[in-house]
Amino acid sequence: MPLHEAMPSEPRITEEPNCLLAPAEEPGPSGSRAGIALALLTIYLVWGSTYLAMRIALGGLPPFLMAGVRFVIAGVLLLMVLRLRGDPMPTPRQWGGAALVGLLLLGGGNGGVVFAEQWVTSGMAALGVATAPLWAALLAGLWGEWPVRREWLGLALGIAGVVLLNLDGGLRASPLGAAALLLSSVCWALGTVWSRRLPLPAGMMASAAQMLCGGVILLLMSLLHGEHPHGLPTGRPLGALVYLIFGALAGFSAYVYLLPRVRPALATSNSYVNPLVAVWLGALLLGERVTPPAVLALLLILGGVALTVLAKPSQRGK
Repeated sequence: MPLHEAMPSEPRITEEPNCLLAPAEEPGPSGSRAGIALALLTIYLVWGSTYLAMRIALGGLPPFLMAGVRFVIAGVLLLMVLRLRGDPMPTPRQWGGAALVGLLLLGGGNGGVVFAEQWVTSGMAALGVATAPLWAALLAGLWGEWPVRREWLGLALGIAGVVLLNLDGGLRASPLGAAALLLSSVCWALGTVWSRRLPLPAGMMASAAQMLCGGVILLLMSLLHGEHPHGLPTGRPLGALVYLIFGALAGFSAYVYLLPRVRPALATSNSYVNPLVAVWLGALLLGERVTPPAVLALLLILGGVALTVLAKPSQRGK
Protein backbone atom coordinates (compact mmCIF):
# COMPACT_ATOMS: atom_id res chain seq x y z
CA MET A 1 0.00 0.00 0.00
CA PRO A 2 2.24 2.87 -1.28
CA LEU A 3 0.57 5.58 0.76
CA HIS A 4 3.92 7.12 1.53
CA GLU A 5 4.20 8.32 -2.06
CA ALA A 6 1.32 10.74 -1.53
CA MET A 7 3.07 12.62 1.28
CA PRO A 8 6.66 13.36 2.34
CA SER A 9 8.18 9.99 3.18
CA GLU A 10 10.26 10.98 6.20
CA PRO A 11 8.45 12.06 9.38
CA ARG A 12 10.25 14.65 11.47
CA ILE A 13 11.18 13.72 15.01
CA THR A 14 11.32 16.82 17.19
CA GLU A 15 11.26 17.70 20.84
CA GLU A 16 8.89 20.65 20.28
CA PRO A 17 5.43 20.13 21.82
CA ASN A 18 3.72 21.58 18.73
CA CYS A 19 5.17 19.05 16.33
CA LEU A 20 1.79 17.42 15.62
CA LEU A 21 1.28 18.86 12.19
CA ALA A 22 -2.02 18.79 10.36
CA PRO A 23 -2.59 19.37 6.65
CA ALA A 24 -4.40 22.66 7.30
CA GLU A 25 -1.27 24.17 8.86
CA GLU A 26 1.04 23.74 5.87
CA PRO A 27 -0.66 22.60 2.67
CA GLY A 28 1.55 20.00 1.08
CA PRO A 29 1.54 18.57 -2.45
CA SER A 30 -1.78 18.31 -4.25
CA GLY A 31 -2.16 14.64 -3.35
CA SER A 32 -1.49 15.06 0.39
CA ARG A 33 -5.11 15.31 1.48
CA ALA A 34 -6.07 12.42 -0.78
CA GLY A 35 -3.34 10.30 0.80
CA ILE A 36 -4.59 11.05 4.30
CA ALA A 37 -8.18 10.33 3.23
CA LEU A 38 -7.14 6.97 1.74
CA ALA A 39 -5.23 6.04 4.89
CA LEU A 40 -8.24 6.92 7.05
CA LEU A 41 -10.56 4.86 4.83
CA THR A 42 -8.18 1.91 5.13
CA ILE A 43 -8.08 1.91 8.93
CA TYR A 44 -11.84 2.46 9.07
CA LEU A 45 -12.78 -0.53 6.88
CA VAL A 46 -9.92 -2.98 7.40
CA TRP A 47 -9.70 -2.64 11.17
CA GLY A 48 -13.48 -2.59 11.48
CA SER A 49 -13.61 -6.03 9.90
CA THR A 50 -10.87 -7.50 12.10
CA TYR A 51 -13.15 -7.74 15.15
CA LEU A 52 -15.02 -10.54 13.42
CA ALA A 53 -11.79 -12.08 12.11
CA MET A 54 -10.20 -12.11 15.58
CA ARG A 55 -13.26 -13.81 17.02
CA ILE A 56 -13.02 -16.55 14.38
CA ALA A 57 -9.23 -16.92 14.67
CA LEU A 58 -9.50 -17.47 18.43
CA GLY A 59 -11.14 -20.77 17.58
CA GLY A 60 -7.76 -22.04 16.40
CA LEU A 61 -5.12 -20.25 18.50
CA PRO A 62 -4.92 -18.64 21.97
CA PRO A 63 -5.02 -14.82 21.98
CA PHE A 64 -1.43 -13.66 22.49
CA LEU A 65 0.00 -16.42 20.30
CA MET A 66 -2.46 -15.62 17.53
CA ALA A 67 -1.68 -11.89 17.68
CA GLY A 68 2.07 -12.52 17.88
CA VAL A 69 2.09 -14.84 14.86
CA ARG A 70 -0.01 -12.30 12.97
CA PHE A 71 2.34 -9.37 13.50
CA VAL A 72 5.63 -11.27 13.21
CA ILE A 73 4.61 -12.65 9.80
CA ALA A 74 3.30 -9.26 8.66
CA GLY A 75 6.43 -7.49 9.90
CA VAL A 76 8.81 -9.95 8.24
CA LEU A 77 6.93 -9.75 4.92
CA LEU A 78 6.96 -5.97 4.89
CA LEU A 79 10.62 -5.83 5.96
CA MET A 80 11.60 -8.16 3.09
CA VAL A 81 9.74 -6.04 0.53
CA LEU A 82 11.35 -2.85 1.78
CA ARG A 83 14.83 -4.35 1.81
CA LEU A 84 14.38 -5.66 -1.75
CA ARG A 85 13.59 -2.16 -2.95
CA GLY A 86 16.67 -0.78 -1.19
CA ASP A 87 15.32 0.76 2.01
CA PRO A 88 17.98 0.89 4.78
CA MET A 89 17.65 -1.15 7.94
CA PRO A 90 16.73 0.76 11.11
CA THR A 91 19.56 1.95 13.33
CA PRO A 92 19.87 0.52 16.87
CA ARG A 93 18.32 3.73 18.23
CA GLN A 94 15.40 3.41 15.81
CA TRP A 95 14.91 -0.26 16.76
CA GLY A 96 14.63 0.92 20.37
CA GLY A 97 11.95 3.45 19.46
CA ALA A 98 10.11 0.85 17.38
CA ALA A 99 10.22 -1.63 20.26
CA LEU A 100 8.67 0.90 22.65
CA VAL A 101 5.91 1.84 20.20
CA GLY A 102 5.33 -1.84 19.37
CA LEU A 103 5.00 -2.60 23.08
CA LEU A 104 2.33 0.08 23.49
CA LEU A 105 0.38 -0.18 20.23
CA LEU A 106 0.54 -3.94 19.73
CA GLY A 107 1.54 -5.54 23.02
CA GLY A 108 -0.79 -3.45 25.15
CA GLY A 109 -3.20 -2.11 22.54
CA ASN A 110 -3.97 -5.02 20.24
CA GLY A 111 -3.02 -7.62 22.82
CA GLY A 112 -5.51 -6.19 25.29
CA VAL A 113 -8.34 -6.31 22.75
CA VAL A 114 -7.74 -9.88 21.61
CA PHE A 115 -7.32 -11.00 25.23
CA ALA A 116 -10.61 -9.33 26.19
CA GLU A 117 -12.49 -10.90 23.29
CA GLN A 118 -12.30 -14.23 25.09
CA TRP A 119 -15.04 -12.94 27.41
CA VAL A 120 -16.62 -9.78 25.99
CA THR A 121 -18.77 -9.24 22.93
CA SER A 122 -17.35 -7.64 19.81
CA GLY A 123 -19.53 -4.61 20.48
CA MET A 124 -18.13 -4.21 23.98
CA ALA A 125 -14.60 -4.55 22.63
CA ALA A 126 -15.34 -1.84 20.09
CA LEU A 127 -16.76 0.39 22.82
CA GLY A 128 -13.61 -0.01 24.89
CA VAL A 129 -11.41 0.88 21.93
CA ALA A 130 -13.61 3.92 21.23
CA THR A 131 -12.20 5.61 24.33
CA ALA A 132 -8.74 5.76 22.71
CA PRO A 133 -9.28 9.18 21.06
CA LEU A 134 -10.24 10.71 24.40
CA TRP A 135 -7.18 9.24 26.11
CA ALA A 136 -5.00 10.39 23.18
CA ALA A 137 -6.38 13.92 23.34
CA LEU A 138 -5.81 14.07 27.10
CA LEU A 139 -2.32 12.58 26.92
CA ALA A 140 -1.39 15.00 24.13
CA GLY A 141 -2.28 17.74 26.61
CA LEU A 142 0.77 16.73 28.62
CA TRP A 143 2.80 18.16 25.73
CA GLY A 144 0.61 21.27 25.43
CA GLU A 145 -1.67 19.82 22.73
CA TRP A 146 -5.10 20.15 24.35
CA PRO A 147 -8.11 19.44 22.10
CA VAL A 148 -9.97 22.34 20.57
CA ARG A 149 -13.66 22.84 21.35
CA ARG A 150 -14.82 21.15 18.16
CA GLU A 151 -12.67 18.10 18.91
CA TRP A 152 -14.19 17.81 22.40
CA LEU A 153 -17.67 17.88 20.87
CA GLY A 154 -16.67 15.33 18.24
CA LEU A 155 -15.22 13.02 20.89
CA ALA A 156 -18.40 13.27 22.96
CA LEU A 157 -20.68 12.56 19.98
CA GLY A 158 -18.57 9.62 18.83
CA ILE A 159 -18.50 7.93 22.22
CA ALA A 160 -22.24 8.58 22.67
CA GLY A 161 -22.87 6.88 19.34
CA VAL A 162 -20.83 3.81 20.27
CA VAL A 163 -22.63 3.57 23.62
CA LEU A 164 -25.99 3.72 21.85
CA LEU A 165 -24.79 1.12 19.37
CA ASN A 166 -24.13 -1.30 22.22
CA LEU A 167 -27.17 -0.64 24.42
CA ASP A 168 -29.02 -3.69 23.10
CA GLY A 169 -26.17 -5.89 24.28
CA GLY A 170 -26.38 -4.53 27.81
CA LEU A 171 -22.68 -3.63 27.81
CA ARG A 172 -22.01 -6.78 29.82
CA ALA A 173 -18.39 -7.81 30.22
CA SER A 174 -16.30 -9.66 32.75
CA PRO A 175 -14.21 -7.49 35.11
CA LEU A 176 -11.03 -8.96 33.63
CA GLY A 177 -12.18 -8.27 30.09
CA ALA A 178 -13.23 -4.72 30.97
CA ALA A 179 -9.85 -4.06 32.62
CA ALA A 180 -8.04 -5.42 29.56
CA LEU A 181 -10.04 -3.10 27.30
CA LEU A 182 -9.25 -0.07 29.47
CA LEU A 183 -5.54 -0.92 29.50
CA SER A 184 -5.68 -1.49 25.74
CA SER A 185 -7.14 1.95 25.05
CA VAL A 186 -4.67 3.76 27.32
CA CYS A 187 -1.69 1.91 25.79
CA TRP A 188 -2.87 2.62 22.25
CA ALA A 189 -3.40 6.30 23.00
CA LEU A 190 -0.02 6.66 24.72
CA GLY A 191 1.69 4.91 21.82
CA THR A 192 -0.07 7.24 19.39
CA VAL A 193 1.10 10.40 21.15
CA TRP A 194 4.56 9.25 22.22
CA SER A 195 5.50 7.79 18.82
CA ARG A 196 5.72 11.28 17.39
CA ARG A 197 8.56 12.10 19.77
CA LEU A 198 10.63 8.94 19.38
CA PRO A 199 13.39 8.14 16.86
CA LEU A 200 11.71 5.85 14.33
CA PRO A 201 12.68 4.57 10.88
CA ALA A 202 11.57 6.60 7.87
CA GLY A 203 8.47 5.80 5.86
CA MET A 204 7.04 2.29 5.79
CA MET A 205 10.08 0.84 7.55
CA ALA A 206 8.53 2.20 10.75
CA SER A 207 5.53 -0.09 10.18
CA ALA A 208 7.72 -3.13 9.58
CA ALA A 209 9.92 -2.51 12.63
CA GLN A 210 6.98 -1.84 14.95
CA MET A 211 5.01 -4.88 13.78
CA LEU A 212 8.07 -7.12 14.11
CA CYS A 213 8.94 -5.81 17.58
CA GLY A 214 5.32 -5.87 18.72
CA GLY A 215 4.85 -9.39 17.40
CA VAL A 216 7.91 -10.67 19.28
CA ILE A 217 6.62 -8.99 22.46
CA LEU A 218 3.23 -10.67 22.01
CA LEU A 219 4.92 -14.06 21.56
CA LEU A 220 6.84 -13.47 24.80
CA MET A 221 3.55 -12.56 26.48
CA SER A 222 2.10 -15.83 25.16
CA LEU A 223 5.03 -17.76 26.62
CA LEU A 224 4.77 -16.02 29.99
CA HIS A 225 1.01 -16.56 30.05
CA GLY A 226 1.51 -20.29 29.47
CA GLU A 227 -0.53 -20.49 26.26
CA HIS A 228 -0.52 -23.84 24.47
CA PRO A 229 -2.14 -24.31 21.04
CA HIS A 230 -4.11 -27.50 20.53
CA GLY A 231 -2.81 -27.83 16.98
CA LEU A 232 -2.33 -25.86 13.80
CA PRO A 233 -5.35 -23.75 12.81
CA THR A 234 -7.38 -25.03 9.88
CA GLY A 235 -10.50 -24.00 8.00
CA ARG A 236 -12.15 -20.78 9.11
CA PRO A 237 -9.61 -19.96 11.88
CA LEU A 238 -6.77 -20.29 9.38
CA GLY A 239 -8.57 -18.11 6.85
CA ALA A 240 -9.24 -15.53 9.55
CA LEU A 241 -5.55 -15.53 10.55
CA VAL A 242 -4.51 -14.92 6.93
CA TYR A 243 -6.94 -12.03 6.70
CA LEU A 244 -5.64 -10.62 9.98
CA ILE A 245 -2.10 -10.65 8.54
CA PHE A 246 -3.39 -8.65 5.58
CA GLY A 247 -5.20 -6.35 7.99
CA ALA A 248 -1.98 -5.82 9.92
CA LEU A 249 -0.05 -4.92 6.77
CA ALA A 250 -2.66 -2.57 5.34
CA GLY A 251 -4.23 -1.13 8.48
CA PHE A 252 -1.20 -0.67 10.70
CA SER A 253 0.88 0.77 7.86
CA ALA A 254 -1.87 3.29 7.14
CA TYR A 255 -2.07 4.15 10.84
CA VAL A 256 1.68 4.69 11.17
CA TYR A 257 1.50 6.82 8.01
CA LEU A 258 -1.08 9.05 9.70
CA LEU A 259 0.74 9.55 13.01
CA PRO A 260 3.22 12.27 11.94
CA ARG A 261 0.65 14.02 9.75
CA VAL A 262 -2.59 14.47 11.72
CA ARG A 263 -3.73 15.28 15.25
CA PRO A 264 -4.05 12.40 17.76
CA ALA A 265 -7.85 12.72 17.91
CA LEU A 266 -8.08 12.24 14.13
CA ALA A 267 -5.50 9.44 14.04
CA THR A 268 -7.64 7.45 16.48
CA SER A 269 -11.02 8.45 14.99
CA ASN A 270 -11.25 4.97 13.48
CA SER A 271 -12.42 3.93 16.94
CA TYR A 272 -15.80 5.46 16.05
CA VAL A 273 -16.19 3.87 12.62
CA ASN A 274 -14.78 0.42 13.40
CA PRO A 275 -17.69 -0.60 15.67
CA LEU A 276 -20.12 0.47 12.96
CA VAL A 277 -18.34 -1.70 10.39
CA ALA A 278 -18.32 -4.62 12.83
CA VAL A 279 -22.08 -4.31 13.41
CA TRP A 280 -22.91 -4.14 9.71
CA LEU A 281 -20.69 -7.15 8.98
CA GLY A 282 -22.57 -9.05 11.66
CA ALA A 283 -25.83 -8.12 9.95
CA LEU A 284 -24.59 -9.16 6.52
CA LEU A 285 -22.74 -12.35 7.46
CA LEU A 286 -24.61 -13.52 10.54
CA GLY A 287 -28.09 -12.19 9.81
CA GLU A 288 -28.16 -9.85 12.81
CA ARG A 289 -30.96 -7.25 12.66
CA VAL A 290 -30.03 -3.56 12.40
CA THR A 291 -32.29 -1.65 14.79
CA PRO A 292 -33.40 2.02 14.73
CA PRO A 293 -30.97 2.83 17.59
CA ALA A 294 -28.18 1.53 15.35
CA VAL A 295 -29.19 4.00 12.65
CA LEU A 296 -29.14 6.86 15.19
CA ALA A 297 -25.75 5.63 16.39
CA LEU A 298 -24.53 5.82 12.79
CA LEU A 299 -25.44 9.51 12.63
CA LEU A 300 -23.75 10.26 15.96
CA ILE A 301 -20.59 8.35 15.06
CA LEU A 302 -20.15 9.92 11.65
CA GLY A 303 -20.98 13.34 13.10
CA GLY A 304 -18.27 12.90 15.70
CA VAL A 305 -15.74 11.90 13.06
CA ALA A 306 -16.70 14.90 10.92
CA LEU A 307 -16.19 17.32 13.81
CA THR A 308 -12.82 15.75 14.59
CA VAL A 309 -11.71 15.98 10.97
CA LEU A 310 -12.86 19.60 10.58
CA ALA A 311 -11.25 20.87 13.80
CA LYS A 312 -8.77 23.64 12.93
CA PRO A 313 -5.23 23.35 14.34
CA SER A 314 -5.06 27.16 14.47
CA GLN A 315 -7.66 27.05 17.27
CA ARG A 316 -5.46 24.83 19.44
CA GLY A 317 -4.74 26.15 22.89
CA LYS A 318 -7.80 28.43 22.98
